[in-house]
Amino acid sequence: MSDSLLDLLIIGGGINGMGIGVDAAGRGLKVAVFEQGDFAGATSSMSSKLIHGGLRYLEQGEFRLVKEALAEREILLKKSHHLVRPLRFCLPYRMQLRPRWLIRCGLFLYDHLAKRSQLSHSQSLNIPASWGFFSDITQGFEYFDCWVDDARLVIANAQSCTELGGEVRNYCRVCRAEPEGNHWRVFLEDVRTGEAFTRCCRVLINAGGPWVNRIYQEQLASPSPYSLSLIKGSHLVVPRPDHFDGERGFILQNDDQRVVFVLPYLERFLLIGTTDVAYSGDPADVAMDEDEKTYLLTSYNTYFSQALHVEDVLWHYSGVRPLCDSKKTDPKAMSRDYTLTLETELNPPLLSVFGGKLTTYRCLAESALTLLQPLFPSMTKCWTESALLSGTTPDFDVADTVKVLLQRYPWWTEWDCQRLALAYGAHIWRWLALVTCQQDLGVHFGQGFYEKELQYLVRYEWATSVEDIVWRRSKLGLLLSDAQLAEIALYIEHFNGTTDTDIL
Repeated sequence: MSDSLLDLLIIGGGINGMGIGVDAAGRGLKVAVFEQGDFAGATSSMSSKLIHGGLRYLEQGEFRLVKEALAEREILLKKSHHLVRPLRFCLPYRMQLRPRWLIRCGLFLYDHLAKRSQLSHSQSLNIPASWGFFSDITQGFEYFDCWVDDARLVIANAQSCTELGGEVRNYCRVCRAEPEGNHWRVFLEDVRTGEAFTRCCRVLINAGGPWVNRIYQEQLASPSPYSLSLIKGSHLVVPRPDHFDGERGFILQNDDQRVVFVLPYLERFLLIGTTDVAYSGDPADVAMDEDEKTYLLTSYNTYFSQALHVEDVLWHYSGVRPLCDSKKTDPKAMSRDYTLTLETELNPPLLSVFGGKLTTYRCLAESALTLLQPLFPSMTKCWTESALLSGTTPDFDVADTVKVLLQRYPWWTEWDCQRLALAYGAHIWRWLALVTCQQDLGVHFGQGFYEKELQYLVRYEWATSVEDIVWRRSKLGLLLSDAQLAEIALYIEHFNGTTDTDIL
């Protein structure tokens, strides 16, 4: 481990911290990112899995945020086109809620606030009976946004950071940070081994997400410049009904003026969310409550004739959105915009990130580096807008890759090949290049998941546990049995104790 002075040390390996790390490493700065849990282990993997402008934010007057997010939607489609892909949405019309003219105006703005070259414009829509709505719901509106594998987007950024010379470590906790002359001395602990060590940096970055103020209190022993509102958002997963249009998401209006997304998930399921509930507990302990579950099921059942019940829920998850506190008390009205602060007067420089959206992580990072430019005058200019993320190449095509995989590896189903192409992009050939027969993949744990893939995730994607692998890296947690999960856990324990690196 290097003891040399870092330019930036970033606390927090979610999407914002990792995005800043990538941008900084690409400008020639010496940067390290440390995360107390797994990368994307909290808010950044508990999202609605959307790259979107935020249609409902227009009602709150957040035009700048929506414009920026719509522009980023186009950029991310190009930067990582296997992880970010278009998704067609239907907004069913209910006359007792928002009037037709208001929806049309909102969609017109959504189409025109930012340049749009890859997605079609919105339009009115006749809803067919086959979609399963109640018979009085026959009209709606169609528009496009994008789906993303949120946790894998963070991993792609982590890989990009290391490829550019940066250092990233998960399960590595910052215990405290102290000023030492013109730099920070940061005391860290590897939470798996108990190893304690220190690193020094010119600038410390607090990108702790919902923990940003706790880091001020406990690690920095300093007051935060902003108060923070923690908002819980919960989602549930149910089996996809046979009639459901798997190529389309739905955005459902509710009587409380909120909206709920109904999204296709892993082809076999529906993802329904999200809620907006004020939260005051430890972000690590956040969980869906019965009221939220009832709210989401009721929203769905208000529209679809084939009702869902509590026993249909296969899985649910909750995340905490850290929003800069405002005078607004209604969670749905609080801004999803981000605020950056750079403190340079009393101590060595400290940059902190408050709020933010998954969609705008790249421009947040660019704004952070712009703030730091005077401290690093030799730093190169902005570069991330046109750069591809790790695993993305100009000629990579998901459909073509699926065809090649089916031809070369006939034991995999089309669903398996689709999962692999979407997850790994061009990196899939890192661990499949030397595979010529099924035996080369090693142990089959189930659902097309083999030993070779697991080894790759441990060696090259920082996975250390079953949860890392099946809920964030592969999304197979809904499909594997308890016995299969136990087998994976035993294998990881054995594999982490070996020195074999011949996996490619």
